[in-house]
Amino acid sequence: MKSFSFSPISSPEANILILGTMPGTKSLELNQYYGHNQNNFWKFMFIILREDFSNDYETRKALLQKNNIALWDVLQYCDRIGSLDSAIKNEIANDFETFLEKHSNIKIILFNGQKAASFFKKYVHLKKTYQLITLPSTSPANASKGFQSKLDEWKIIASLVRY
Repeated sequence: MKSFSFSPISSPEANILILGTMPGTKSLELNQYYGHNQNNFWKFMFIILREDFSNDYETRKALLQKNNIALWDVLQYCDRIGSLDSAIKNEIANDFETFLEKHSNIKIILFNGQKAASFFKKYVHLKKTYQLITLPSTSPANASKGFQSKLDEWKIIASLVRY
């Protein structure tokens, strides 16, 4: 199945970029980042940013923008059956040079999982230096760590957020 990533959630003031690999089947169906209700991404963001949890997608996007966090995926396109990153084939990366030129405040790039970091390092070669941090995947497929263990690592965001 051919999959295409979404447009980024961002604002010109963003100073942190969080990158996933590619939206999964449920996210593509809903046309929402991290749309699978068992993915912990949004739960983590609301906890870390100290806001009451919401299922409303517009509220979720606004939470990131309010905290100067941009969200995108490393890959623009791939072939994949199902949602597992291990099934990705024929991948093409997004245009990060152009994105980062337009978002010059971004200095820190966080990866939602090892596979996102791996694809980024394989395909993206930037002129500027950024702080790169790989966090455990928030996907339910990543069962090697529990909710609290993952959340504890994701809490680094609280120390990085600048208003």
